[in-house]
Amino acid sequence: MPLGEYEELGKKEIEELARRVAENLKEYLPSGLNRLLRRLSKAIERAIVSRHRRLVVVTGTDPVKVAATVARVVLFYERIYRRVKGKYELPLLLVFHDEFKDAKIRKEVIKRTIKMNANLVTSTIARYEESERYLGTTFKILVLDLVNDLKPNDVGRLTGTVEGGGLVIFMVPPWDKWDKWMTIFKKNLVIPGYKEPRHVFIKWFKRKLLEHKGVFIFDVDRGELMKTEDYPAIVSSERKIEIPEKTMFPRELYELALTQDQVEVIKTLESMIERPPKGRKKTVVITSDRGRGKSGAVGIASIGLVTKIKKPGRVRVVVTAPSLSNVQAFFTLAVKAADKLGINIDIRRRGDNILEIHGPKFSIEYWEPIHVPKMKADIVVVDEAAGMHVPLLIQIWRNHRRIIFATTIHGYEGAGRGFSVRFLPVLEKDPKTELIHVEMHEPIRYARDDPVEKWLFDSLLLDAEPAELDEADLEDIEEGRLEYVKYSPEYLFSPEGEKELRQLFGIYVLAHYRNEPDDLGILADAPHHIIRAVRTKTNKKIVCALQIAREGGLDDEMVEDLLRGGKTPGNIIPDRLLKHARLREFGYARGLRIVRIATHPEVQGKGIGSYALEELYKEAVSEGLDWVGSGFGVNEQLLRFWLKNGFLPVHMSPDRNPVSGEYTILVLKPITEQMKELVSIINREFKRKVLECLHDPYRGLEIEVALMILKTGDPIDETYYPRLTPIQLDRLWIYAYGPMTYEAAADIVYELVKSYWLVYPKTKGLTLTKKEELVTISKVLQAKSWDQVASELRTRPHSVMVTLKEIARKMLKHYYGIDSESSVGLLGKSIAESYQDRLHVVVPIQWRKKRKERDKEDTGER
Repeated sequence: MPLGEYEELGKKEIEELARRVAENLKEYLPSGLNRLLRRLSKAIERAIVSRHRRLVVVTGTDPVKVAATVARVVLFYERIYRRVKGKYELPLLLVFHDEFKDAKIRKEVIKRTIKMNANLVTSTIARYEESERYLGTTFKILVLDLVNDLKPNDVGRLTGTVEGGGLVIFMVPPWDKWDKWMTIFKKNLVIPGYKEPRHVFIKWFKRKLLEHKGVFIFDVDRGELMKTEDYPAIVSSERKIEIPEKTMFPRELYELALTQDQVEVIKTLESMIERPPKGRKKTVVITSDRGRGKSGAVGIASIGLVTKIKKPGRVRVVVTAPSLSNVQAFFTLAVKAADKLGINIDIRRRGDNILEIHGPKFSIEYWEPIHVPKMKADIVVVDEAAGMHVPLLIQIWRNHRRIIFATTIHGYEGAGRGFSVRFLPVLEKDPKTELIHVEMHEPIRYARDDPVEKWLFDSLLLDAEPAELDEADLEDIEEGRLEYVKYSPEYLFSPEGEKELRQLFGIYVLAHYRNEPDDLGILADAPHHIIRAVRTKTNKKIVCALQIAREGGLDDEMVEDLLRGGKTPGNIIPDRLLKHARLREFGYARGLRIVRIATHPEVQGKGIGSYALEELYKEAVSEGLDWVGSGFGVNEQLLRFWLKNGFLPVHMSPDRNPVSGEYTILVLKPITEQMKELVSIINREFKRKVLECLHDPYRGLEIEVALMILKTGDPIDETYYPRLTPIQLDRLWIYAYGPMTYEAAADIVYELVKSYWLVYPKTKGLTLTKKEELVTISKVLQAKSWDQVASELRTRPHSVMVTLKEIARKMLKHYYGIDSESSVGLLGKSIAESYQDRLHVVVPIQWRKKRKERDKEDTGER
């Protein structure tokens, strides 16, 4: 923002300026402000009576005038609140970016003015970087400085901290210039090859502010009240919370509940005190919209559980969630509950976040999701479960007996369809699981039908849903009457395209297990991202949504930098392949990376996604591009989909995602002849890496996924054959047909298995069953125990041992023509003679024939 006369101000000068404003506030206020205050007077009264909130937007150029106006609005709110409710503390949170001078001026003016003139307002000043710490806390007033940045996640996260009867204030750039204002969020979307972001999201954001009631917009530059339409008063009676007469937890814990829904959750969780009978499980699932207090209720109940569970030693509660910030509300209420009962606790933190609570004979500990299946715990709490991958949720459920799953249905935390459609039915169908499902509806901080919540959900599409499909749509899908549509963000975020945007984003929300409001901003403003969809021909309803990023086309300097380990924004696939495949040509190639593709949940498995990929590939061909690719958390189902559509795996992260437990894999489908050759090389090198790394970094890779990867593309090295010495060959025979154990012959079996996968699919007639192939991966390449292998294959350890001996016999016969009837000691020769007469490595039969043929040819040439 242009600072004009404030450009040269240092820290002391800014503080002095703020002091002058605080002492002479009227001199710095714009004309027309009284009109806003008159309208706000009734609106604030209605908000307090209704336990609703109001939103005030202050727009303008001069940072001092904007800040002075905000300070005056806060002081006015204090006066109205005191008149209606009395003298109560009014906590205020102001969040800003401290790297900008204009933001420092606004912050300092507001802080000084309130400190000098307010009686009830207590201010907390925070930077956006530390805003996560305020999740789960409650304020009466929120001031967000949105001049330097508008990050959708911040707005979604922080607006929810304001309670009923409270006030939310946004400071924004000059209204007419805001659309194209260069924010931090937009700058971070610009990548090499694109000088400017799109300017779509803020235009959408402004329109939503103008559309909703309960939102006031005041222009400081013009002294103009741009919007004043208020929300009608809805008298909200005081909450009456009824605590059950008979409770197992202390009554003091129930007194911490703010809604009847929270009481019901706490009461339900009393059922977890008693351990289920051996072989059975107790599971409680709690679902709610955002802001209903589910995490807090579970936090309160957790203290009840650790005090009531009777066992020798310590009671251990393990808490997990996609991130530590997700469980801060849980821990905050657990601490309050412990304090309420007079329990002395030791709080351990990671930075500002609570990590563990330790008390007499109990601990409540946060762990990343990936660790939880292997841990021992009396109770496991999974918060924001819809933000986690279903296979990991199933592992957690299988390995523990008392589990609490809590998750948000709508909200920036994400609402994955996987939880409700793929995970809950597993629990419901299991006869050994006692399942209780509790739904929470009442907002914890404000009354229902709050206008600010309505605006927030509408602006950030937190409640987006896919289109409802009728018979005509289903008939179109069955008959293949589909359209591939190229959407522009400008259209989708306009009034005319909003219906389709909601359908499209609704599919993303339900099909993917992790969504954030930032995704909406990226969709709107990232210059290299494009939007495609498939819709039915009759009713034009979207049934498949694609978000795609243009990548590649890097210059020599950028390619060189990436080869040396440098970084570049965007260009995920070129970056990874330059670093790991080391092929310079790939940096120059241009392609489309599919960021996400999702099909309407009611019509999955009908070829719609494959149709979308086919059409996108045609589009890439018509544009003269070199490749189409994607990256995703790999599992068997997803990888099968991509392989079926002609994509080849080319890279995989060496570490599993700590939240999903998955490895991230990249797949490519080449277009040009040069790219087909390059992708073949990269795929073979990648398979070699996987083959050689299954014992360590990829030891946790699902065996079905490893099998699919190793079976893709051309052979890694079709000239390879087992490198066995005569002694090893003799040991192989005694292992295959005699008493020798696998452990004594592991080196030999590893070499044989390695040979099989290096030449696959050109194995010269050697065929293994799928079970045998899986055994080679799980036991030989991943070096798992017999019990682990048997568990993965759902068989007995002895069966695995027998299978591995059968593999050895097959390979002994295939490579060397040796069976149970062959002579021991290498076909009648002594070991010493073998070393004198033969190569140190025994060449298999097929390769011996080739060598003789080559020798004849060489002799003829001479």
